[in-house]
Amino acid sequence: MSLTQGTHYHVLVEDLPGTGKTTLAKTIARSLGCDYKRIQFTPDLMPSDVTGMNYYNTKAGEFEFRPGPVLTNILLADEINRTTPRTQSALLEAMEEKQITVDGVTRSLERPFLVLATQNPIETEGTFLLPYAQLDRFLLKIKLGYPDRSDEAIILQKHTFGNILESIKPVLDPQKARELLEMTEHVYLADSLQQYILDLVEVTRKHEAVELALSPRASISMVRAAKALALSKEREYVIPDDIRLLCIPVFAHRLRLRKFEKYKGQQAEAFLQQLMENIPLPLKERE
Repeated sequence: MSLTQGTHYHVLVEDLPGTGKTTLAKTIARSLGCDYKRIQFTPDLMPSDVTGMNYYNTKAGEFEFRPGPVLTNILLADEINRTTPRTQSALLEAMEEKQITVDGVTRSLERPFLVLATQNPIETEGTFLLPYAQLDRFLLKIKLGYPDRSDEAIILQKHTFGNILESIKPVLDPQKARELLEMTEHVYLADSLQQYILDLVEVTRKHEAVELALSPRASISMVRAAKALALSKEREYVIPDDIRLLCIPVFAHRLRLRKFEKYKGQQAEAFLQQLMENIPLPLKERE
C-alpha cells in the first residue's frame, strides 16, 4: 500500500492567545496555493455547519446539497476545542476517511486535505476536551512560544504597514503538493532507525507511569513525519536528528501518563525527553 494512502498530515497548534496561531495557519494556507476555508468553532456550532446540509429548493422541487466549509483543501479550524463533541465527531470522519456523510450519502474530499487547528491551553470555560480518537489523527501538535526580542521587533515593523498576509504568494499548487506527498514514500529510512522508533514506542507500553501508551498509528506517524522532514531538508534519507526533533511533536499528544507527582506540569514532554536520553541510538547511527 502506498505510504500516502490514508496519510494524515493534520496539525494542531496550541499556545497562548496572541502568539500567532491563526496567522501561522493562514500563512501556510496561502503559501500552498490551495483552496482553503476557515471555521470559527463555537459551542453552538452544528455538524451541518461543518459538513453542509440538504435543503429543499422550492423552485426545483427537490432537495439539493449545500456544501459546508470542510469541502476544501485546507481547513482552518480556529479554537477547535470550543465546540461540542457531536460537532467534533463530524470533523473526525473528514480527518480520518477524507470523506463526509450527510443524510446517508457519502462524499469524498479533494486531495490534498489538511486540517490546521488551533486551541488555547489555558482557558477551560466553554471548552471541550478533544477526544483521544481525534487527537490521534493529528500528525503533529506544536507550540509556538513567545518570539525573542529581535524577531518581535521585525513583527512590529511588518505589522505597522498593513496586512502582511496579503503579500504572501503561493509556492505550490494542489498538483505539486500531491507530488511531494508521493515523493515522501521514496525517502530512505534505515532499519536501525526503524528499530529505534519501535524501541521508543515499546517502552511506553511497559512503563508503569503510562496510562495510555503509543499505538501503531503513532509509529506510522513518526515514519511519515521523519520522511517528510528529510524531504524538506532536501535529503533522500532520514537521520537520527529527524526522529529526535519530531519525538515530542508527534508523540506527546498521543501519550497519557498516570498522575504521579514527578510527572506534573509538562508531563508528556518531560517523559519523552527522558526516554530519548535513556534509550541510546543504534551504534551505527551514533557513529
